[in-house]
Amino acid sequence: MKKFTLVESVIMPLDRANVDTDAIIPKQFLKSIKRTGFGPNLFDEWRYLDHGEPGMDSSKRPINKDFILNQPAYKNTHILLARENFGCGSSREHAPWALQDYGFDVVIAPSFADIFYNNCFKNGILPIVLDSTTVDDLFALASQKTIHGKVDLNQQKVVIEDDKSYNFDVDNFRKHCLLEGLDDIGITLQSREAILAFEAERKKSAPWLFQNLG
Repeated sequence: MKKFTLVESVIMPLDRANVDTDAIIPKQFLKSIKRTGFGPNLFDEWRYLDHGEPGMDSSKRPINKDFILNQPAYKNTHILLARENFGCGSSREHAPWALQDYGFDVVIAPSFADIFYNNCFKNGILPIVLDSTTVDDLFALASQKTIHGKVDLNQQKVVIEDDKSYNFDVDNFRKHCLLEGLDDIGITLQSREAILAFEAERKKSAPWLFQNLG
């Protein structure tokens, strides 16, 4: 997992509440577990005018020009602004995979579904909870013009247009893991030497447990 750094980007406002994981990445694309390749099918049913299936060349599909992700101003966005209960529905980890593969590093919303929220941290995405009034204000601003934001995880601060600043809370351990680029496997590997020493000692004290392990 890559280390989380300062994120500066145009903010894409997705003005819909209760966006579920099937909307983020539809069920037919869940066959792969490679974590990559899902970006072209992010928000597939809203983004395209036809029905998408795995293996289709998305560059040749008819796009929905009214869907915000297809608007040129948001082509290289890394920050998503959403409404409440973002990521509800099934627990599929493919949802943060699709967001990240497209290029999103940050999702800002008043609330998130619990499992999606946890999966974001495990995959290098920072989910930021801001109060509903603040999110309303940001959507109002985004309806008037394209807005730019900076997200500083070290300072736990979101800066909008260089003149509006909002602090956010994040668990210290999760913050550490994002800054250091540590997923669950990376955290485990930090104790690699201790694990190997334990296994070596265990083989000596209970060798019968390892007879059929090669």
